[in-house]
Amino acid sequence: MSKVLVTYFSASGVTAQAAKNLAEAAVADLYEIKPAVPYTSADLNWRDKQSRSSVEMNDKSSRPALADTNANISDYDTIFVGFPVWWYTAPTIINTFLESYDFSGKTIVLFATSGGSGIGGTAKALKASVSDDTKLIEGKVLNRGTSAAALKDWISSLVI
Repeated sequence: MSKVLVTYFSASGVTAQAAKNLAEAAVADLYEIKPAVPYTSADLNWRDKQSRSSVEMNDKSSRPALADTNANISDYDTIFVGFPVWWYTAPTIINTFLESYDFSGKTIVLFATSGGSGIGGTAKALKASVSDDTKLIEGKVLNRGTSAAALKDWISSLVI
């Protein structure tokens, strides 16, 4: 397998745990995608149309700032990108992350955590945020109960 990096954005810790499990199963390095301004519980209140997450997700051009751009993307061939599913897709901070680096010639495998919805057409939605020669794989939803064995099986099934 190529050199692998697992990156993730986690608002509540669920995606962070899934990413750590995935990195262990893939024998990969780990990098957290952090917003410049951390999300509060009020920011994440999807029932409030004026909450930060609601406003960002309703504006497809929203690009929340990153705390840093220190990921050494050039060192890796395959990058897993994880996030919680918000409004049936990736949070717009994932677009910020993808647009902040050069993924030319690399493979990106998406993974997500969700309380009920799937990963849907997230790869199609994110494709505009990477170069044409970036291979973007839809991936799957990983939740707390995803075993190390299941992760290893999934990783080995990927053509990367």
